[in-house]
Amino acid sequence: MSWRVTIPCTRAQGEGIADAEDLFPGSDNPPVLVADEPDESKPDEWLIHAYFEHEPTEDELHRLTGLGSGRPHVEQLGEADWVTMSQAGLQPIRAGRFYVHTPMYRSHPPGTIAFEIDASLAFGTGQHATTSGCLAALDRLEHKHCSFTNIADIGTGTGLLAFAALALWPEAKCIATDIDSQAINVARENAAINGVKLGHGAGELLLAVADGMASPMLSARSPFDLIVANILAGPLIELAPDFAKALKPGGTVMLGGLLNTQAEAVIEAYEKLGLAIRDRGSGEWPVLVCERAA
Repeated sequence: MSWRVTIPCTRAQGEGIADAEDLFPGSDNPPVLVADEPDESKPDEWLIHAYFEHEPTEDELHRLTGLGSGRPHVEQLGEADWVTMSQAGLQPIRAGRFYVHTPMYRSHPPGTIAFEIDASLAFGTGQHATTSGCLAALDRLEHKHCSFTNIADIGTGTGLLAFAALALWPEAKCIATDIDSQAINVARENAAINGVKLGHGAGELLLAVADGMASPMLSARSPFDLIVANILAGPLIELAPDFAKALKPGGTVMLGGLLNTQAEAVIEAYEKLGLAIRDRGSGEWPVLVCERAA
């Protein structure tokens, strides 16, 4: 049997579940968390869904209630596949030439670059505006005939942005890292699903657990001509000196995960280090593209 707990929430609370992985420390069977916007005419009325393989305990319900702004609704789902149920509301997204979908939506429009990403364990399915914004920004760079041969994806989550970069620049070497070992496991599984070859060579992806740029593998690979970091504004500012140091002259760094209200602080941190802002992005979740002088 499987169970679903649904909690009303605001948009900000729904988007914040990506940071809720420590909600159930030590649990062997934590729930899958998914947020959605059931009514587009009410953009701040979202729902958080938690899918359990067991009946949720009072303690688990209490922890979940803190994520939203209403009382939890608990229902038993019978013998249905709970992961499939958790992904039922996640429609495919288009970002540039990319088409990102869950296993429920495998057919894709002609001429697109399709990736299948499960929405179960790691942040970065393409549903969040900052992830789709990074995909679109990568697509724009390739359309501008930018060429990269040594790429790093810092805070990779599902691996999606690293996969997209290799699809656009198939002769490049790429390394993807995350502070969360579970995210690296998920990225490895997604690489297999999407036919992304793992390894150290051209056209291959190397995966590693790392806190920011603190990794012997990153040190051995640097300097990079493209660094992609879709994380949060605070870490982006803290990592600015490390990113600048790890960039080749003329190299590009793409920064996502920041709100529009945080953009100026992030821009200031990178401009102080001599990086020029080539694309300030737009919308609530802008993606900044910075370039080091050649």
